[in-house]
Amino acid sequence: MKKHLAGFIFVLLVLGLCAPPSFAQNAGSVKGVCKDTDGNPIADGVVVFANQDTGQRYTLKTNKKGEYFSLGITSGSYNVTLYKSADDAKANKELFHYNKYQVTLGDNSLDFDLKKEQEKAAQGQGLTPEQLKEQQEKNEKIKKENLTIKSLNEKIVAANTAMKAGDYDTAVTTMTEATQMDATHDVLWALLADAYRGSAMKQTDRAERQRRLEEAIADYNRAIDIKQKAMETDTKKNPDDPKHLAGYYNNLGDAAAKAGKTEDAIKAYDQAAKVNPEGAAGYYFNEGAVLTNAGKVDEANAAFDKCIAADPTKAEAYYQKGVNLMGKATLQGDKTIPAPGTVEAFQKYLELAPNGPNAENAKAMLASLGATVETSYGTKKKPVKK
Repeated sequence: MKKHLAGFIFVLLVLGLCAPPSFAQNAGSVKGVCKDTDGNPIADGVVVFANQDTGQRYTLKTNKKGEYFSLGITSGSYNVTLYKSADDAKANKELFHYNKYQVTLGDNSLDFDLKKEQEKAAQGQGLTPEQLKEQQEKNEKIKKENLTIKSLNEKIVAANTAMKAGDYDTAVTTMTEATQMDATHDVLWALLADAYRGSAMKQTDRAERQRRLEEAIADYNRAIDIKQKAMETDTKKNPDDPKHLAGYYNNLGDAAAKAGKTEDAIKAYDQAAKVNPEGAAGYYFNEGAVLTNAGKVDEANAAFDKCIAADPTKAEAYYQKGVNLMGKATLQGDKTIPAPGTVEAFQKYLELAPNGPNAENAKAMLASLGATVETSYGTKKKPVKK
């Protein structure tokens, strides 16, 4: 009896070993290849199978060839979603999905070809083959433009880095390449002009210095022309556009002044103030400085007056005006008679900037005129005695 029983138990064990795993009774395998809109494999992507009935989810990762594969997927109806990465899956940023995909016993194959899906979508919208081709060409153009913009941004960063380090020649080369790639962006020409303007001041040869300043002037004018046309045609007005355009005019004024073109510089500064009235004080101050250096004192003081009118707290404008007026002082015997407004200009400067960089000079000027420092700025009123 014992012998027969042992044999029976052994048979049961053998049968148990031969039985297939329980999941294989109602499960299959899934596989597929994932490609993007350019037909390239989506490497390290994520494909999620979500059972519509049970909520069970299977998360599969693609290899470098865009392939995914898994055994033991329970048969049933699934929503299958493709994500570019695991992070996108967490953020639910899908690339594409299929609903009600039936996983059956055995092998199941489901490919993601986003290029074909894009074409299907276009055809579903009633597009003719010609319209579809036009759309594809448009998408390709957008893609190339995005790549160009990325490259241009890299060049802008490189040029700014070089200029901060004083390497203007590298900045000139970099931005020249940028304008050759795309000549339609004002900021590229403006940066190239900045680089030329900066490099000019490092030249010991006067002819080369002048040449670079002329290049800067030409490039600022290109930037201005592009910006103005864009502002005229753009229906969505950017509130920062006037400030940017005025900045181009301001820098043009500086380049023109350095090139000895005083009248052109004044026109540029006036235009900057017209375009961006909020920054007018700074532009008029620069205009006053250029006219002062050119020996046109009266015109310079007129510019400083405009600066003060735009910003009555612009201390340096009062000081520079006072310095210019000092040249108009007259002598009566041993006494210096200041031109009208001289003393008031220095006193106003000291009122606004009692510890400013020119405070001691202003005090010395007043002393030379026999005037006293009269300012209530920063002083506390004495308490009234009761």
